Amino acid sequence: MKYAFLVAGVLALGIGAVSAQQDIVKDRQAQMKATGRALGGTLSAMAKGDKPYDQAAVDAAFATLTETATKLPALFADSTKGLKEGTEYSTSPKVWDDKAGFAAHVADFSKAVSETKGKVKDLDSLKANVGAIGKQCGSCHETYRLKS
Repeated sequence: MKYAFLVAGVLALGIGAVSAQQDIVKDRQAQMKATGRALGGTLSAMAKGDKPYDQAAVDAAFATLTETATKLPALFADSTKGLKEGTEYSTSPKVWDDKAGFAAHVADFSKAVSETKGKVKDLDSLKANVGAIGKQCGSCHETYRLKS
């Protein structure tokens, strides 16, 4: 009887661990989508003139980008390597195989966000500075994201 409870407990822990890993993947996907909306749907759209400049929306977009920069390392936990992701894009194994390179990209993204955030006060300063963040996103995607 004790053995049955032990086996059931071990199985429950294993299922819980898999569930936690899937939650990290879901959180990663949600954060990346939020980042895309903040950068592409808000900041870049304003810089291109597709949307009118709105400082409150700019501030909200930078809050999302700052959150992403903070969360990125935890969103790519070792335990999530190789797990099924979205249908359009997935994470390259290079994230885990080249931890130093990925960490450098995360640091560069974080720096670009913090430096740009402090410079954007109007449409002209947005146009002049938003490209630095887009460049960091793009360079990381080229190396660490796969098209499914």
